[in-house]
Amino acid sequence: MAYTKASRVLPPSLLEAIQDYVDGETLYIPRKPAHRKAWGEAKDTKRLLAARNAAIVTAHGLGMPAKHLAETHHLSVKAIYKILAAARTN
Repeated sequence: MAYTKASRVLPPSLLEAIQDYVDGETLYIPRKPAHRKAWGEAKDTKRLLAARNAAIVTAHGLGMPAKHLAETHHLSVKAIYKILAAARTN
């Protein structure tokens, strides 16, 4: 996340009003709800996890045991079963 100097973007009167509450502190201003991105939208994480989960479901369908899938993908056996259960409901 890049930081922007408040004195460059805020009018002096607003900056002084903010300083009454937080003087010299770092302040995070969240995005407006209409401009927020959904989880996984900014990066490829969502797509990569979906591809990984599809590969797990396919491999299990071809007979690969859950324990081996867990070791291969560095997950717990319980996590593998959760992925398989989610695939059955979709």
